[in-house]
Amino acid sequence: MLERRSPSPHDDLVDHLVRSTALPRGEAARVVLDVLAYFDETAEEFVRRRHRELQAGGAANPEIFERIAAELPHRAVAPPELSLRQLRRIVYG
Repeated sequence: MLERRSPSPHDDLVDHLVRSTALPRGEAARVVLDVLAYFDETAEEFVRRRHRELQAGGAANPEIFERIAAELPHRAVAPPELSLRQLRRIVYG
C-alpha cells in the first residue's frame, strides 16, 4: 500500500526543482523549507545573526554595523531603514 502525503503549499516549487535539478523530491522539499526559513527571519533576527557572524569573522563593530546597514535593504522584504544607533540597540538592548 502506498503512503499518501498531504499536499504542501509549495509542491509546485518542489516539482520545479525536481524537474530542473538533479535533486530527489525529499531534498528539493528540504531546500525549499530552508530557503523559506531564511527569508522568514525578522529584521531584528537578521541583525543579531549577521552581527554574530561578522564578529566571529574578526570584524570590528563600526565595520559590522556599516555592513549590516548596507545589507538590510537587499533582504527579500526590506525592513524600514535603521540607523546605526538602532542597529546597535537591537544587538545590545
